[in-house]
Amino acid sequence: MLSFELAQNMALPWLALPVFLPLFSAILLIALRPLGITLARAISGTSVSILLICVVYFTASGLGDTAQVYPMGNWPAPFGIVWVYDRLSGLMLLLTALLAMVSFLYTIATDEDKKGAHFHALFQAQLFGLNGAFLTGDVFNLFVFFEVLLIASYGLMLHGGGAARSRAGLHYIVINLMGSTIFLFAVGALYGVLGTLNLADLALKISQAPASTYGLIAAASFLLFVVFAIKAAAFPLYLWLPGTYSETAAPVAALFAIMTKVGLYALLRVHGTLFNEHTAPFDLINLIDPWMRLLGLVTLIMATFGVMAAINLRRQVAYLVLASVGTLMIALGINTTDALTGGLYYWIHTTLMTAGFFLLAGQIVRTRGDQIGQTRPPMPHALLAGSLFMMYAIGLAGLPPLTGFFGKTMILFAALASPLWVPIYATVLLSSVLMVVALARSGNALFYRVDHAPLPTELAPSPMPLGNSKLSWVAVALPLSLVFLMVIASKPLTQWLTLTSAQIQDTPRYIQRVLHPSRTEPVPNFAPHPAHVPEAS
Repeated sequence: MLSFELAQNMALPWLALPVFLPLFSAILLIALRPLGITLARAISGTSVSILLICVVYFTASGLGDTAQVYPMGNWPAPFGIVWVYDRLSGLMLLLTALLAMVSFLYTIATDEDKKGAHFHALFQAQLFGLNGAFLTGDVFNLFVFFEVLLIASYGLMLHGGGAARSRAGLHYIVINLMGSTIFLFAVGALYGVLGTLNLADLALKISQAPASTYGLIAAASFLLFVVFAIKAAAFPLYLWLPGTYSETAAPVAALFAIMTKVGLYALLRVHGTLFNEHTAPFDLINLIDPWMRLLGLVTLIMATFGVMAAINLRRQVAYLVLASVGTLMIALGINTTDALTGGLYYWIHTTLMTAGFFLLAGQIVRTRGDQIGQTRPPMPHALLAGSLFMMYAIGLAGLPPLTGFFGKTMILFAALASPLWVPIYATVLLSSVLMVVALARSGNALFYRVDHAPLPTELAPSPMPLGNSKLSWVAVALPLSLVFLMVIASKPLTQWLTLTSAQIQDTPRYIQRVLHPSRTEPVPNFAPHPAHVPEAS
């Protein structure tokens, strides 16, 4: 036991590595850009590899079984910046590192990084923002890292140029700037009322806040919910996502598969910590759960219509991302341990599958074109592409034997405890059926509606460099391979995620680890304001 604690203490300074390694790599890439693309690839690839090894070690070692807190500059919380690593943040770091590796491999295989300047520097800056958002224990720093990853994503999204990307990028920038402005209002309101922005300290201060401040705290909570819903692309502010994800380059879209999950992570981390039965007064408990369930249902419905109506493949995959957001919001809105376990299982599945599907769509677009309904000549590697398309379609539609079926099943079982279980069942099941129909129609058009006569020059897809074809197909198949491993290891993975869900809901232990790390017992449950507890009948 002593040796394990010693190992944990020795590992604490390394918690900052996932944040600062991409930052230093980005600075180095900018400084050494004149030396050529080969050196840039070597630096970026080395950084991504070290990042992946680091987060795999963190996860395998059980470092997050108890929340680990590393105060920057030895300034204790809530006065200094703290990094907090637990099972949830470790899971998000691992998913980010996996997507970064897959996207990097596809980028160098297809020479996507040669189409514009500073691709790898922007790529590393994006990882810096993502990892910082997942590790920070401070709401203001969460805002800072949101802005970092958004600025980097603007550059990545526009990489390669073109009118369509510029138009989609403008919509993306405007809606996210609106969200950032609202975020500042919410943060200012919380700080003005409670005098702190450390997440654990906020939870403590909310539990002790006078009843006269409940209205302002609730308003700030709803503003934060709006911000995180924008980042997650929930209804009604979701229309920026299909255009943005469908117009950007395939490896960038694959990395962006984690972007909507940042908003969902913030919902789970911030609202799950501040407004639950352990910390919040009765009037402030679970303020947004009903809204989350409702918006999840509507988002899933609208995404299903989008999947059915899409006329090009990349836009169809973008709407599949929206469908996953709706499903996850339903799970988070139910907000039980079983629902969170099923939601996290589906979270891993959909992040990997949508990333891989974007890369597959990139391969198909490079050789056939993006329009689903147009007749085209047979594409090269049609058997390989068709097999991968079928597996990705099965997985994202939620059919067995892949993990999407397991995740949706666990969410539906947990939904029986919700008063909205009937519309939840109807929406999730019907959307799965309709997505199967839409994806089957797309597969039929892409792989069976072929014309062996040569196309006129004006209809032929524009020539694109093929790069290292074998490596690009490896990158496409890698997320699917990880999903197959999830199927094989479904029992231990479910057990691990069950413990993760319980840790997320154990807010007193989180507060104790951040504010009182020397204590061995958790902070006792916080009593709600006596004037606002309903009388026993």
